[in-house]
Amino acid sequence: MAEKTIEFETPHFLHGLFADDVTLLRELESRLGVTVTTRDAWIRFEGEEARVEAGAAVLADLEEARRKGGIITAHSFRYAIGAAAEALAAPGDGTGLKVSELFRVRLLGNGSKPAVTPRTKNQLDYIEALDRHDVVFGIGPAGTGKTYLAMAYALDLLKARQIDRIVLTRPAVEAGEALGFLPGALEEKVLPYLRPLYDAMNDMLDGAEAIRFAEKNLIEIAPLAYMRGRTLSRACVILDEAQNASREQMFMFLTRIGEHSKCIVTGDPSQIDLRPKSRSGLLEATELLEGIEGVAFVRFEAKDVVRHPVVARIIEAYDRGRAEKEG
Repeated sequence: MAEKTIEFETPHFLHGLFADDVTLLRELESRLGVTVTTRDAWIRFEGEEARVEAGAAVLADLEEARRKGGIITAHSFRYAIGAAAEALAAPGDGTGLKVSELFRVRLLGNGSKPAVTPRTKNQLDYIEALDRHDVVFGIGPAGTGKTYLAMAYALDLLKARQIDRIVLTRPAVEAGEALGFLPGALEEKVLPYLRPLYDAMNDMLDGAEAIRFAEKNLIEIAPLAYMRGRTLSRACVILDEAQNASREQMFMFLTRIGEHSKCIVTGDPSQIDLRPKSRSGLLEATELLEGIEGVAFVRFEAKDVVRHPVVARIIEAYDRGRAEKEG
């Protein structure tokens, strides 16, 4: 049996490493097979030597992330536990990515709003792909941060004046309801479909900045059907819920890109509302554009879900069920 005690400068700093949630320490005990005791500004691990070292490595990783300016959440704490558990299961593998390494990428952030950082390796790959490619497809289940990170990246480019505007678009096929039957002007008709993007924007910007962007028309919303004939230069164009774009719409959209522009396509192939599903432009694009220069695909998995942990388990259960049914 081994024992290791780690002390920090204040209780406040230590509590920040487990998101002020003691139940997370119980999860650490269960996953790593150690006993954890904490009081004031110290924390102690007891158990087998390798497991104690794994527990200490979790705290060291989270401490480095926090000293870099990161905010430790329940998800980042669980991610650190998962990385330590993988290292225990496969010593010397060295394939895991630490939380502190994820925090090397920071988008936005000011005095009132924290910076946006990737929370998983696939999210980090997504942002790095956006830096290196003009067209990036973020494909995966709900809750993996595809749309949120796309909006953060676009706003970061806009604030840095690398682009002149953001264009948000999405196919309007929900519940079989056509745009013409919704009340209001065109922008008001489209807004309900793009609410996730607007929610993300309001979460990242303070009120005055969001109003300024809106007043200067720096953020434009448009139905996918209205994109035909346009050329979008010095813009970041985001197509959300792309699984519901037809093959013709996807081709039309991808050929709108002008000089000095970025195109981000997000979608979940498991939530296609088109009939038949084979009409999905997202499915066709994944078949035809893989390996094309300037185009990148980043695929998210259930482990990338940053919502409630039960969401990842639900997604995995549905994936298993569908695979068995198709098999």
